[in-house]
Amino acid sequence: MAMMRALPGSFRIALLLLVLLAALPFFGSAYGMRLGTIACMYAIMAVSWNVIGGFAGYPSFATAAFFGSGAYCGGILLGKGWPILAALGAAGLLAFVSALLFGIVLLRLRGHYFAIASLAVAEVLRELTNAAADLTGGGMGLNIPLAVKGSGSVLGEASFFFWAMWALLMTAFVSVRLIQTSKLGFGLACIKQNESAADMIGVNATLYKSLAFAFSGVFVAMAGVLYAAWVHYIEPGDVFDVLFAVKPIVMALLGGVGSPAGAVLGAFAFLGIEELVWRNYLQIHSGVLGFLVVVLLLFLPNGLMSMSQALRARFAGKAAG
Repeated sequence: MAMMRALPGSFRIALLLLVLLAALPFFGSAYGMRLGTIACMYAIMAVSWNVIGGFAGYPSFATAAFFGSGAYCGGILLGKGWPILAALGAAGLLAFVSALLFGIVLLRLRGHYFAIASLAVAEVLRELTNAAADLTGGGMGLNIPLAVKGSGSVLGEASFFFWAMWALLMTAFVSVRLIQTSKLGFGLACIKQNESAADMIGVNATLYKSLAFAFSGVFVAMAGVLYAAWVHYIEPGDVFDVLFAVKPIVMALLGGVGSPAGAVLGAFAFLGIEELVWRNYLQIHSGVLGFLVVVLLLFLPNGLMSMSQALRARFAGKAAG
């Protein structure tokens, strides 16, 4: 209990939400678990994006590249008979090493130049995937065999992938929090404030930024593996979708940039808004969803975390009075 009290209030709130979410398979239907699985996947993307975008201040649009490459890496390996845990590890390692190498080059750019370059990575990978038809199926897509043997029912398979995505989210959430409070997190905060000054005080900006870029890709790639195994069929236009590059940024902004807890809250809130809009405004859902997100960002420029901080301050003021 003492350790929990030492944690920030926002971290405890997000952790409580994740624990409550874990109860979904005991009460929810297959549809409910589907929403829970997507919520976890969105939160993994938003939490991971925060490492490079929130901590270091580099507006990365490479999430779609990590997700798509992880999905295809996992899909190909699962098709060759690899167990799902081995496919997860291979995709995560591939994402880390490739992001580290790409980061050394791409992170020499700043601002919108880096944003455009990171977005181009996903487009290049999509074209390469289309071209390598013998390996990836090209534009025809890739069929993926069942990764769960003997699940027994649709509900059993849905439950498995929910738990797998939830466990990955918990791992990503705790890992990113540890990064935030580590020497790497301190160095990234210095880079965000003033990169030139950070270099002067001995922060190896190139290494730190590259590590941040690599860590922002590992869990996203692993989520891509789980997604591919879950849906059994992927195609380049689906997993390299530009929306996978934009949504994590919107979620982080909605929850609070630079906060792992804010990213989780933002992801859950975004999915709730998205699902509500899909149900009621199917024909114009994109426009309505965009309008609602813009309104929320205008009235909550620092995200949902700023609202919780304001409420705590207000209650503290009343208690003191």
